[in-house]
Amino acid sequence: MTANYYDNRSLRKTQLTDALFQKFSALVYEKAGIYLKPEKKELLNARLGKRLRALGIDSFSDYYNHVVHDTSGEELVQMIDVVSTNFTSFFRENSHFEFMADHALPDLVARRNGKKEVVIWSAASSSGEEPYTIALVAEDFFEQQPGWGYRIMATDISTRVLAHAQRGVYPMDRVVKVPKNYLKKYFQRGQGRAAGHVRIKDALRRRISFERFNLMDQFPWNGSLDIIFCRNVMIYFNRETQQQLVNKFYQSLAPGGYLFIGHSESISSLKHNFVPAASTVYRKAG
Repeated sequence: MTANYYDNRSLRKTQLTDALFQKFSALVYEKAGIYLKPEKKELLNARLGKRLRALGIDSFSDYYNHVVHDTSGEELVQMIDVVSTNFTSFFRENSHFEFMADHALPDLVARRNGKKEVVIWSAASSSGEEPYTIALVAEDFFEQQPGWGYRIMATDISTRVLAHAQRGVYPMDRVVKVPKNYLKKYFQRGQGRAAGHVRIKDALRRRISFERFNLMDQFPWNGSLDIIFCRNVMIYFNRETQQQLVNKFYQSLAPGGYLFIGHSESISSLKHNFVPAASTVYRKAG
């Protein structure tokens, strides 16, 4: 009976109250722009509970104080990692990659008079499937464009998924959507303990730079980007944050540049100067 009493007391002690949920929600919104709806309380309770146990902290209140008083900022990064949703896959929403290969890249090459390089930003790269898919398509295209090159910047707010992305190693069931010719040309099959996995070949991995970046921060790419992929991210932001992001994306793109957003997203209700180019694809005039 005594053991059960202490177990239950410990369980109650680590429940996330409505008041603390509001405090965490405000902190996450302030630092990452992510709006946590009230129905996310139980999800946050479960995910942060694991972090409490890992640190040996007894209550959500103590953990909140730990985050806000950590001058290194490391625990804030850990907390954002925990609350971020990182679902992705190779060739997810494949019509975007078809449009990039058939329309966006040929258009950029045809109009470029200066440096023969296309700069692409995967703004929420997660565990790497999106930027690697971009690289597969771009590599295939630019092999037919002598003298041309490309580079890809892949960023995410989560250091955990970025570490996975940099390794470029995936189980076989994660690459089922990758065309066989790409698998043969750009992937290495694992042997021994790595059996059942594939790794992106070094030549392709070198095309991508992975770096942590918070979309709430100031963008340094003033008119220097040709293509931005920011898909299935804005659905987690409120309208004000969405408006700010769309403005920053527009300023970051060179004239004629393209913005790709998720199929479940829309910027039609926001104020912007983008021109629709295809379903959930927008172009900066110029």
